[in-house]
Amino acid sequence: MNLEIKSGEGLKLKGKLPDDAKNFSFNLGRSASDIGLHFNPRLHENVIVCNSKRSNNWESEQRSGHMCFTPGTDVKFSIKFGGDKFDVKLPDGHEISFPNRHGYDKLTYLSVKGDFKVTSFKYE
Repeated sequence: MNLEIKSGEGLKLKGKLPDDAKNFSFNLGRSASDIGLHFNPRLHENVIVCNSKRSNNWESEQRSGHMCFTPGTDVKFSIKFGGDKFDVKLPDGHEISFPNRHGYDKLTYLSVKGDFKVTSFKYE
């Protein structure tokens, strides 16, 4: 999906996790090969992995054991793009921060993959 998000802006996402949900990911960046934030809750591993990708090469993972996504539920969360970092506000209010490793000033690419059906999407 093409979009344009500048520093200080963000996204609010709502969706549904199927009963057999195992994992999903949101990728924000410039293209499929240059991703500033890869946000990947792995329900079957009880971990949320954040990462970035540069020229199609994954960088070092950041893992959080704070899992609040449950299969078979409706969820909403938001991603705020700050100049130096991404802040992801999880459904229970907990926040995960991830550095803007590439120094992007705007994001133009978003993809959603895996076990997450988007029902609502809006800019903040």
